[in-house]
Amino acid sequence: MQGLLKNATMQKVKAKKSLGQHFLTDRNIAKKIVDSLKQDNCKTIVEIGPGTGVLTKMLLQSTKPFFAIEIDQESIDFLKNEFPEKNFLVEGDVLKIDFSQFDAPLAIIGNFPYYISSQIFFKALENKNAVNELVCMIQKEVAQRIASPPGNKTYGILSVLLQTYFDIEYLFTVHEHCFSPAPKVKSAVIRLKRNNRENLNCDEKLFFRVVKQSFNQRRKTLRNSLKNICLNLDGQSEMLAKRPEQLSVDEFIELTAAIETSNQKTM
Repeated sequence: MQGLLKNATMQKVKAKKSLGQHFLTDRNIAKKIVDSLKQDNCKTIVEIGPGTGVLTKMLLQSTKPFFAIEIDQESIDFLKNEFPEKNFLVEGDVLKIDFSQFDAPLAIIGNFPYYISSQIFFKALENKNAVNELVCMIQKEVAQRIASPPGNKTYGILSVLLQTYFDIEYLFTVHEHCFSPAPKVKSAVIRLKRNNRENLNCDEKLFFRVVKQSFNQRRKTLRNSLKNICLNLDGQSEMLAKRPEQLSVDEFIELTAAIETSNQKTM
């Protein structure tokens, strides 16, 4: 029966390589993803990239307001036909959608296209005070990187920036055969929950710059990779002798605050 459902769906919506579409066909995995969204302290649920509606069908059963952002016209037409009495679709590019149109706090869910998953996470960071929870399926390697602790070779820019504002859990791995067409890599589902950090005690733009520049030259010590940012940081010599993957979120914040103070004195 599942095969019949899959074939019927694929006749109506063709997966487009340009949009990185791999439609989830395993209903048990779909239920597991939806059940992973706790919806604690959220007012609105927003799905990113509903595609053929395998998650949407379950999410529409929620008592909370629900919206789904979709850019593919074929998927939009299919979903309108599949759920004719529901008015939940927001048509457009998720990277250009204004999240302020939704009643916050938000719970975001979706099977993210691999090629824009990092951009979606940066979008979530821009809206961190509106996003309370995010459950998504992404490429396994990216999920591992985001959830990676300090000291791990996969710990990087997204790890630090997302862990600054969210508690992150790697939930489970999803195999290639659960999709049509099957991707060439495994996928994974992760959950991000907004933590209690409101202020960094340093300039946020400088913090982002320090983190990005540190990992863009991750083989260098911080003293060398940040020399055009740090005007005078002799007092932080121990930290500057390390490489970026050795620093925790709190240490990056501490380092940024020290850079900010030192630069102000030098100027």
